[in-house]
Amino acid sequence: MTRLFAGTPFDIPPQCEDCGKPETECVCTPEEKAQAEAKRQREADRLPPEKQTARISVQKRKGGRKATVVEGLTAKANDLPELLTKLQAACGSGGTVKPKQDLIEIQGDHAATVGSTLTGLGFKVKPTR
Repeated sequence: MTRLFAGTPFDIPPQCEDCGKPETECVCTPEEKAQAEAKRQREADRLPPEKQTARISVQKRKGGRKATVVEGLTAKANDLPELLTKLQAACGSGGTVKPKQDLIEIQGDHAATVGSTLTGLGFKVKPTR
């Protein structure tokens, strides 16, 4: 042990969080670093499903059609498009995400299926009428 900082974090050169290379050899562009930082921030803002409550309702639309609406899950705390894909696969139906209103719409009356799917994913479910 001839070096003063041998074996401490100061002995190791700092590394880039994105590419893993030492900072002196890093080839990441500023845009890549900004995208990676934004992704890390989104992941940090996510809430676990156990801490969220989804409100499920069935709304009647024009032409007598029905739509199952899931509210209470914020776009900032969830990956709503991924959740929509899982719900569509479970229901065998189409749907859409409206991130400005923080809601997911599934075509048809699928409240029971959506509720059981969300419960299986760990969300708390509260049906509304």
